[in-house]
Amino acid sequence: MSESFSNCAFCDVLSNGPHRLILQDDQGFFLLDAYPVSQGHGLVVSNRHVSSFFELTKLERKSLLGLLESAKRWLDRQYAPDAYNIGINDGAIAGQTIPHVHIHLIPRYEGDVFDPRGGVRWTIPEKANYWD
Repeated sequence: MSESFSNCAFCDVLSNGPHRLILQDDQGFFLLDAYPVSQGHGLVVSNRHVSSFFELTKLERKSLLGLLESAKRWLDRQYAPDAYNIGINDGAIAGQTIPHVHIHLIPRYEGDVFDPRGGVRWTIPEKANYWD
């Protein structure tokens, strides 16, 4: 990592050993979420400690999106999900609790929720349902 910040769960991952890592390249890594919302829920994380996706360099963004594709293929083989949600909480007001950029890759399975329509629109529940 180019910088290390104390008390950052993601900055500590590489220094705590590679056993938690599933995939890795020069700019980032993929690991399973410690508090998954579905089987196989994982995170693509930048090596460099920056809080916003918009602070990443073009090289970092390209790398993280490549890791996202590789992670999807890995999850397809391991868990065979039916679909995916991909999300970034960018800023505290958007729900970001760890100020280190990371992309959630959430496998979805048929029947995991009663009605999956709207997906990430449910971030603001009172505005999510536009079809009724």
